[in-house]
Amino acid sequence: MTAQTEAWEHHLLALAHEGLNTKEPAAPALAGGVKLLAEGYRYCARLTARHSRTFYLASAMLPADKRRAVRALYAFCRISDDIVDTAGGSPEVDLQTWQRRILGPSLAPDDLVALAWFDTQTRYGIPARFPEQLIEGVARDLHQTRYQSFFDLATYAYGVASTVGLMSMYIIGFSGPAAIPYAVKMGVALQLTNILRDVAEDYRAGRVYLPQKELAAYGLSETDLAAGVVDDRWRAFMRFQIERNRQLYVEAWPGIALLNPDGRLAIRASAHFYGAILDDIERHDYNVFDRRAHVTGWKKVMMLPGIWWATQRKTA
Repeated sequence: MTAQTEAWEHHLLALAHEGLNTKEPAAPALAGGVKLLAEGYRYCARLTARHSRTFYLASAMLPADKRRAVRALYAFCRISDDIVDTAGGSPEVDLQTWQRRILGPSLAPDDLVALAWFDTQTRYGIPARFPEQLIEGVARDLHQTRYQSFFDLATYAYGVASTVGLMSMYIIGFSGPAAIPYAVKMGVALQLTNILRDVAEDYRAGRVYLPQKELAAYGLSETDLAAGVVDDRWRAFMRFQIERNRQLYVEAWPGIALLNPDGRLAIRASAHFYGAILDDIERHDYNVFDRRAHVTGWKKVMMLPGIWWATQRKTA
């Protein structure tokens, strides 16, 4: 297991450094000026509030300029993901069209998300390769529905989640290259939590993100997933998955201290909120088939004082 862990980490860091070696795009002329750009940011905020209460709450802890920027980032990611998940149409063509719109040299004045995202990308110097890697990551869902090993799954998680962490890092501000491995690992941890929570939903969509080799090692097959079997094999499998997931969070925590102080609380809160999903899975006997694990809004609010205090201790 150690050799495999070292292999996937090395691979993901190579991908991250590939992104770092590109430049941010040149800023286009924004038709419509300041008012249209402000409307673009407001639209991104509304979209974030509608689709992710967790992200919206965590981002509220950032200063206003960084808050609107990370919500523009979320909107860019949300639309990219929705294109792939939308039934019917031509998602590959639609995704290519979206990539040209969002990453191209000119912007349509009616594309509010593209306007806000491009302004964010140029304002914070986000390397152009990172949003490209994200689009490549979500595009994998169009042609790959199974992952043989954790190495394969971690590579997928980098594309759809670690890239988001790296781009967020530029918005928040970070002390230097030492922060990169932590952002990569945090992204993998967050995505694994999503995967463990959404096993049933993903299976109904025709996708199994759980590594095939690990399922087989615990005597499980897709027949068990289809039937929603919760037995000793499944419990042992999920205990292993959750233990690894929590260890990734632990290993990613030190990177928060390498971020700009005004962004640490938001990132720590987001990670704690997601980590609490694992607790909910355990409380319900690892049954992710009959209910979707979640953390209530009230529970998140109750968690905030402890998260704030932990952040102060780490920065004292």
